[in-house]
Amino acid sequence: MRAVAFFDVDGTLVPGISSAVHLAGYLGHAEAVFEAEAAWDAGLVEARYVEELDARGWAGTSEVQVREWLGLLPLVDGIAEVVEWCVDHEVIPALATLAWHPVGVYLCETFGFVDACGPTLEVRDGTYTGIPLTSYDQYAKRDYAQRFAKEHGFTLDQCAAVGDSLSDLPLFAEVGLAVAFNATERARALAHVEITAHDLRAVLPALETWLQ
Repeated sequence: MRAVAFFDVDGTLVPGISSAVHLAGYLGHAEAVFEAEAAWDAGLVEARYVEELDARGWAGTSEVQVREWLGLLPLVDGIAEVVEWCVDHEVIPALATLAWHPVGVYLCETFGFVDACGPTLEVRDGTYTGIPLTSYDQYAKRDYAQRFAKEHGFTLDQCAAVGDSLSDLPLFAEVGLAVAFNATERARALAHVEITAHDLRAVLPALETWLQ
């Protein structure tokens, strides 16, 4: 393999709203999750606060039901083609995300990403208990990417990252190519390349140039 490409989920592969808000719409607490995420973005609360608030709404919901709702998750176009390009060019596609781990698992199984990080939820007999087991702060993506890259024989300067917001900044600061995709002003300022598009394939020219 020649490199690793890390892709963010919320705001990058999932446009408009986060995967947590999408699921919370079915669980009945979307407004609370939306407000909590906005507070986190503004630096007013810790990530753990958002995770615990959201997790409580999962209590009593089955893994099967959540999987059905994930099938309706809004996604940008071109994800499958970008993963295919990565495979064809010996680039390992992985998800560096703060989205719940079931979201990452769904995207890996659907599109072929090889791995995903993300906070986990307790499950008993196929049903979520509402208890978060792990917490992910704004440095979690970078820390995960460092471990994953090392396991595959790479350093972060041999990796690329595609993301859009606050939690991508620590990773952007260390990778060889940082691509701001439909990103906030802070993410654009730290990225090597800035792209605004409705199709993920728009990042391929930047990845191709960097890989050469």
